[in-house]
Amino acid sequence: MKVHNKLVRDKIPEIIEAAGKQSVTHILSDEEYITALEIKLNEEVSEYQEDKNIEEMADILEVLQAICIARGYTLDQLEEVRANKVQERGGFNEKIFLEYVE
Repeated sequence: MKVHNKLVRDKIPEIIEAAGKQSVTHILSDEEYITALEIKLNEEVSEYQEDKNIEEMADILEVLQAICIARGYTLDQLEEVRANKVQERGGFNEKIFLEYVE
């Protein structure tokens, strides 16, 4: 028996069963779900920092989108806020590194 105690993607229990194994799961409350998503976000960011690959970037995006929805926002609202910040403060495309301010 291997203990995981973490949020997993929706199809993971099916994949485990298809591999001839059994999993024990339960459904989280809304509060537990948000906490688990935030833990998962940190996990995915750490994995990206280690591997620097597009699969980990996709995982981060998936978790961020789930957090957005779990907190009662829409993905359109998230995109609108992101676009407004780019309009008001710019993005990160120009690679500007602020050294100090006098």
